[in-house]
Amino acid sequence: MRRSAWLALSLVVAPPLTAQRPAPINWDSLGAETTRILTGYLQVNTTNPPGNELDAARYLQQVLQANGIAAQILDTAELGHNRANLYARLPGNGSKKAIALVNHLDVVPATPQFWSVDPFAGVIKDGFLYGRGALDMKGEGIMQLMAMIALKRSGVRLNRDIVFIGNADEELGGTGAMTFVNRHPELLKDVEFLMTEGGDNLVTGGKLIYYGVGVAEKRTFWQRLTVRGTPSHGSRPTKLNPVPHLVAALDKLANYETPLHVTPGVAKYFRDIAHTYSGEQAAWLGNVDSALANPAARSWILDNVYWNAILRNTISLTVLQASNKTNVIPAEATAEVDIRLLPDQDTAAVRADLVRVVNDTAVHWTTILPPKAPLESPIDTDLFRAIARAAHDRDPGALVTTPMLTGATDRPTYRATGIVTYGFDPFKTEQADNQRGVHGNDERVSLDNIRFGVHYLYDVLRYVQ
Repeated sequence: MRRSAWLALSLVVAPPLTAQRPAPINWDSLGAETTRILTGYLQVNTTNPPGNELDAARYLQQVLQANGIAAQILDTAELGHNRANLYARLPGNGSKKAIALVNHLDVVPATPQFWSVDPFAGVIKDGFLYGRGALDMKGEGIMQLMAMIALKRSGVRLNRDIVFIGNADEELGGTGAMTFVNRHPELLKDVEFLMTEGGDNLVTGGKLIYYGVGVAEKRTFWQRLTVRGTPSHGSRPTKLNPVPHLVAALDKLANYETPLHVTPGVAKYFRDIAHTYSGEQAAWLGNVDSALANPAARSWILDNVYWNAILRNTISLTVLQASNKTNVIPAEATAEVDIRLLPDQDTAAVRADLVRVVNDTAVHWTTILPPKAPLESPIDTDLFRAIARAAHDRDPGALVTTPMLTGATDRPTYRATGIVTYGFDPFKTEQADNQRGVHGNDERVSLDNIRFGVHYLYDVLRYVQ
């Protein structure tokens, strides 16, 4: 019966890990199997809050154990009710240090009335698999899991252990990764490389622009601004109303242009993509430091919201709270501000600068979440070369570059331990789908991308051995 199950997957029975030539894989069959497993995974609702990642950990544990890979559910007491981290390891011969594949088990909320399908039904239509987490990041988590399983089945010689980690709470507080790192350093001590979300393969109008490997990301530095006053009736205006103070402070922040600053990684990114442009635009991107001193070049570059975000610290006004009744002057008015810092910025200096800009002692500042450690990883590594090789297998001559992530991931938590940490995207997803679906509505991944993704990651892991 066990042999029949293997044959049903159209895969050749794996030889011992010491075999020099891996057994061939039927990628169509593996793609179909991967689609089935991802469909079931999307049906496990791990909306955070509350998370319920224990259900997802059990689902992945069953898949791993059915394929002969032991998996441990960890940190249930520390993370709280129905929450957990997951850990598994596929052993190699130990001649090189391990590589870790990290994903998060939780997803952001979905509002069903704005979706064309049930976001937790795992619906397949028109060549796409729909579901919350299809791209962020249950889809990538299953690519990691199935690439590891495919390596085991095919008998590729592994010089590195492959570690699989599923973390809780990435979408809210990052407590899953922090708990894992703090409580299980022994499970990471031999890990040299780590891959998780944070890459970006840019596809526009069906055309691949580049394969992106995330080596850096901005730091979240959210602030709460509070102004206190004296409550009273709205029919009698008073200078003790906290709302005007807060509005004035926010107006100053909204109109403040943070200084432009080109980090080395960002300069490399612009040089890399310069050849995809022509004329003066190519020249500007080839030397972005100089271009920013040119008004025409500066205007063109900063008009791109992504380029603007990787060239400066950014400030977005997002949450406002004051009175809950039109005719009541509140005792307090607050705002939450989404501030993102370039990796090399000093948080104390940035905050001091913003306090200077607001210039109002009535405004009290509170850091909502402590910023994570700065994240920048080197690119002169065996893993980066393996990613580039696998990318060029698929698209000879394709650009492989290093875009900075403007959002946040668990990567800094792992990078702080000394592990070289990359953001990796296994899919070639149309930019419009990424923009619309990640944290939005009708999140989906194409069936072609599922087959592509597991094969792409399999080759990366094979080449880095």
